[in-house]
Amino acid sequence: MNLEQLRSFVEVARFGNFTRAAEELYLAQPSLSRQIAALEHDLGAELFHRARGGSTLTTAGESLLPLARRMLADAESVRRELAELAGLERGRVRLGATPTLCISLVAEVLSAFHAEHPGIELHLSEQGSRRLLDELASGELDLALITTSDATAAERFTVTPLLVEELVVISSAGAPPVTSRDTIELADVAALPQIVFSATYDLRSATDAAFRAAGLTPEVVLEGAEMDAVLRFVERGLGVAIVPAMVLIDRPGLRPVRLGEPTLDRTISVARPTDVAPTAAVEVMRQTISASATAFAARAGATMRLAASE
Repeated sequence: MNLEQLRSFVEVARFGNFTRAAEELYLAQPSLSRQIAALEHDLGAELFHRARGGSTLTTAGESLLPLARRMLADAESVRRELAELAGLERGRVRLGATPTLCISLVAEVLSAFHAEHPGIELHLSEQGSRRLLDELASGELDLALITTSDATAAERFTVTPLLVEELVVISSAGAPPVTSRDTIELADVAALPQIVFSATYDLRSATDAAFRAAGLTPEVVLEGAEMDAVLRFVERGLGVAIVPAMVLIDRPGLRPVRLGEPTLDRTISVARPTDVAPTAAVEVMRQTISASATAFAARAGATMRLAASE
């Protein structure tokens, strides 16, 4: 059993198809099939149910998959540690972040990190918090920027809160303000035409819970959009939306207003596996995230103060 065989096994399991896995690995399909066959011979068990429509894991394959992912992650960690002995001139950092953070904080983080360490290879996974934690657990990520308050996350990972971010109501800057006051009540927001996020967004779950707790049913004009689309639709006057204050930076086409009591917020945290020591590059990335979050929060606060003064 070798790492190439394990990597091939993981890719076939991911795609459920030998042809697609071979393309991903830049291998000829017969070579991939021989690797899997050799692995099955070494282990004394079939790993896949092969059928014309695709390949599915056997019970043995299901047992091997998490172990194979962990072994590949450990091997990659060793490789990166040795590469980083050259002074962060080589290596790789795999960062995960939620969609709302990818269009705001993450862009600043990656720009700052790459400027200082251009030799480090960067990989980004854009998923919801729960999916990011799954990728972190399986060894697919080194760090994850999450917004979930899942208590079990702290049991499996080292989770460090970075900042608490305010959620605000946005409307088009080209339309009349939704209120003449400094804040708007949740009941008044519910009566406005709203653009709401995909059900996979942690932000959607939080706002839905707030409306339910207040006994309110929001007037939804469009449902299921991603963050960038939501902002564009609001800019064009299609409706209002509840978003993190951070996404307002450099978006003059949006007019924010704070929510009245009870306010809504979310905690942004960085998570990493507890049982895997961070490499030098991962630790520098964590420090960059922390510094960027502080600076970005200050910019978001300034944006809200400017909007309130207009």
